[in-house]
Amino acid sequence: MRWKILFVFVLTSFMPLMIFSTAVYKKLENHYIEERKAELLRQANVTAGHIAIGKYLLDDTKRELFYYEIEQTSKEIEARVIVVDAQGFEAYDSNRTEKVYDNKKTHVSKEILQALQGKDTAEKQEDNTINAAASIVDQNEIIGAVMISAPIDDMVKETLNTLKKQLYLLTILISMVIGIISFFTSGAITNPLKKMLRVIQKITEGHLDQRIEIKGKDELAELGNAFNHMTKKLLKVDQSRQEFVSNVSHELKTPLSSIKVLSESLLLQENVPVEMYKEFFKDINSEVDRLTAIVNDLLFLVKLDQKEVPMMVQNVNLNSLLEKILKRLHPLASKKNIELIFESFRNVYAEVDEMKLILAISNLVENGIKYTPENGMVKVVLDADHQNAFIKVIDTGIGIPEEEQDKIFNRFYRVDKTRDRETGGTGLGLSITYRTVLLHHGSIKVNSKEGEGAEFIVRLPLRQNS
Repeated sequence: MRWKILFVFVLTSFMPLMIFSTAVYKKLENHYIEERKAELLRQANVTAGHIAIGKYLLDDTKRELFYYEIEQTSKEIEARVIVVDAQGFEAYDSNRTEKVYDNKKTHVSKEILQALQGKDTAEKQEDNTINAAASIVDQNEIIGAVMISAPIDDMVKETLNTLKKQLYLLTILISMVIGIISFFTSGAITNPLKKMLRVIQKITEGHLDQRIEIKGKDELAELGNAFNHMTKKLLKVDQSRQEFVSNVSHELKTPLSSIKVLSESLLLQENVPVEMYKEFFKDINSEVDRLTAIVNDLLFLVKLDQKEVPMMVQNVNLNSLLEKILKRLHPLASKKNIELIFESFRNVYAEVDEMKLILAISNLVENGIKYTPENGMVKVVLDADHQNAFIKVIDTGIGIPEEEQDKIFNRFYRVDKTRDRETGGTGLGLSITYRTVLLHHGSIKVNSKEGEGAEFIVRLPLRQNS
């Protein structure tokens, strides 16, 4: 194992270092070439400017002065200078010993052709020379072109080659040092990893209570801590799943048991009065309604738990939406003489799925009505800033114990199961509300004390980022 780690360390250090060294060398080489290109192109433009100002291509009487000036330029920059007219015919070539141009020799290099079309350019050639060409312009008309051809500096090439050898040698030395260090330190890495692998194997076999022993504060210890945290979450998820299945079974079993008892009572009795039939069937119908409500809420929660829930988002007036909810729930509140109050500071528009949000807020208001004694009050407050809308549902009800507040959004969780059965709840309303708010990229929190009512605060972004 240690030899494998040694090989991997050497390989993974040598290859990147070699690639890095090559990249550095290429970068320096390209940098020099680009600098040389820019320098020669500047010189070509200066020369073209002198020719245009001197009218050398347009006035044959200045031929000798033209030859002299370009020849001096060629000697100063130690480069070949070629001048052509607008048709590409050679007007001057510093490499020619005889300055006679009656034969009309042409130059058709790519750089000259581009310069005659108005595009100054510089390119490196296969023979390690650089050609830079610029247009000669007189009164907005291209009358010729200048090309300067110069080799890459031998001194620079030698310097680059020396640097290349040193970079490669340094790469080999660093890889060897890393290999030696990795060989002696691999044991400190492999032993904790082997222990982790044994624990992972046990967890894959279903033993989710396994934990990795943590020693020190290095990266392996952090990995162990993260792994232990993950297994703790997995165990919690597994327990939550088992609890959920148990709760679903219990919730469905209760109305089914009631239906069975009521139906058997009718079947086992003879000469049952019609009034009793009606009463029993009314109770059976009530239990069927409750069973239907549980199933519908479960199906809705399953949809909300999907990774991609379809959202019918549109810009909605939240004031009107909340007024509709309170109007619909007003008969329920009137039965207990509970006052429903809506308080708004401004008109608020937000991008929401109207149907889902109506269900979520209705659950909060309906819970407030259910758990508020007669002659109480449920108030809904709407406010907003420049980014979020805030909906508060405040009641004067029985309140929620502080130790229970972080659990109330769990499915089927009840602070008082007997009290919840009396009000006909399924134990899923707050879970639906919680998931709906999260789907809108918002948040929900509760402030409450037992016996002093409860306040639910929903935050919703005004704009849903797609």
